[in-house]
Amino acid sequence: MDLKEIQNLIKFVAKSGASEVKLETGDVKITIKTGSDDKETIVQHVPMAGQMPQQMPVQQQAPSPAPEPAQQSGSSSSDKKESASEDNSNYITVKSPIIGTFYRKPSPDKSVFVEVGDSIKEGDVLCVIEAMKLFNEIESEVSGKIVKVLVDDSSPVEFDQPLFLVDPS
Repeated sequence: MDLKEIQNLIKFVAKSGASEVKLETGDVKITIKTGSDDKETIVQHVPMAGQMPQQMPVQQQAPSPAPEPAQQSGSSSSDKKESASEDNSNYITVKSPIIGTFYRKPSPDKSVFVEVGDSIKEGDVLCVIEAMKLFNEIESEVSGKIVKVLVDDSSPVEFDQPLFLVDPS
């Protein structure tokens, strides 16, 4: 492969949304990894000792389940937005312990773990965060009442990003 072909392959991988592509031809092995968060592309060009048939497995992330139109009582939470922003100091913020995709339901056909107004106790599952094809249950570390859900279902979340506001009283 010449440089032009490699550059075209990098552009194709970036547009396809694939996270990793491995290409092995003859004595050349190329691995292209794209980081979706930091838009970084890594290309490794390693000569191989043996001859291998050409293969190009594309590992794409599975599409997330289609979010259902169930929303967390949006009208009441938007009406309380001004008062909630003033009273946020009284609430405990539950934050994401990992980077991943936030889901309010255990699966698309199930109901949400918690709704606004639900009482929770320590150890209750609040949501799941998918990271590297693993679904991690996020448990509450406090007891109280859910005041607000700060993240939309099926949204990417960062480490330490606020997920829920909990009234401990």
